[in-house]
Amino acid sequence: MNLHRHDRGSHATTTLAGELDLETAPSVRVMTEDCLRDGIRALDIDLTLLTFCDVSGLNAFLTAAQLTTTAGGWLRLRHPSPMLTRLPDLTATGFLLYDRPLVPALSVAVTDDLAVARPTSLAS
Repeated sequence: MNLHRHDRGSHATTTLAGELDLETAPSVRVMTEDCLRDGIRALDIDLTLLTFCDVSGLNAFLTAAQLTTTAGGWLRLRHPSPMLTRLPDLTATGFLLYDRPLVPALSVAVTDDLAVARPTSLAS
């Protein structure tokens, strides 16, 4: 994976290119720590050129978001692929990255498509 960082004052945009997995995920933490040490508090991570991301990569983003928030800044993932957009939703961690609630609002009706086929009582 390749990382390219462009700083503008206390803001940085980092572009990730290639595959983010168990082997390359630590580089996201190192990049985040370097930015924070350099006084960067606003961090955009451009994912346009990211071709693969597994749960190690997701964990790296969650850690980076936590480090940045703890330092009084913010982190934003830009241009995620549909696969990467789905990964935080599947793991119920999206609210940590996208500032969304964990569960849908109570006004949203949840349908149970299997309820019709499910028996209502047990035969004796």
